[in-house]
Amino acid sequence: MEECGIIDKLSRAPGFPGRAGGFSLVELLIAMAVGLVVLSAMYSVFTIQNKTFANQEELVVMQQNVRAGMDMMTREIRMAGYNPTGGTPKPGIVTAGANSITFTMDITGDGLTDGPNEYITYDLYDSGGVQALGRRSTSGANRQPVVENISALGFTYGTGNKVITITITGRTAKPDPDYTDPTYGDHYRRYTLTSLVTPRNLAY
Repeated sequence: MEECGIIDKLSRAPGFPGRAGGFSLVELLIAMAVGLVVLSAMYSVFTIQNKTFANQEELVVMQQNVRAGMDMMTREIRMAGYNPTGGTPKPGIVTAGANSITFTMDITGDGLTDGPNEYITYDLYDSGGVQALGRRSTSGANRQPVVENISALGFTYGTGNKVITITITGRTAKPDPDYTDPTYGDHYRRYTLTSLVTPRNLAY
């Protein structure tokens, strides 16, 4: 009898399988409510972090695109007027526009500027519904996109086109609903880069 009493006491002890005690309905409801609050907080943090990461990724891609477009333009514009044979007509700046530029160079040394990458134009155009920095490699070639999502492109010229200032503005591919651009009034973030170029072959 004493042994049965000990077993009965153990069976009712906390943590023992088959004990008579347990959580009440109120305790379960409280535990579930606390769990939901914790899960909601964790989800909110995850959502914010995910959005921040996506926005940062958009900014990085935008800046890389703008820099890539600027690097390509400055490298080629710096070669404008290249003329190893000294022949005429001399290559140089053909059209010095505010939003576009056309220039020539004789990279093959044949005295002509009608070969590939010898008569180059940079401007903006619509590429499948997206504004892009375009490049023509010859006078009759179609534009090819250099980089997309470019909002503005500008050129200013010093005396004799010896110094050319290039300004290019890119935008993110996706809008940020929490941001409003003060100039354009939309929700795209933008990045502007300016560079000075001295075409070293225009001095002759």
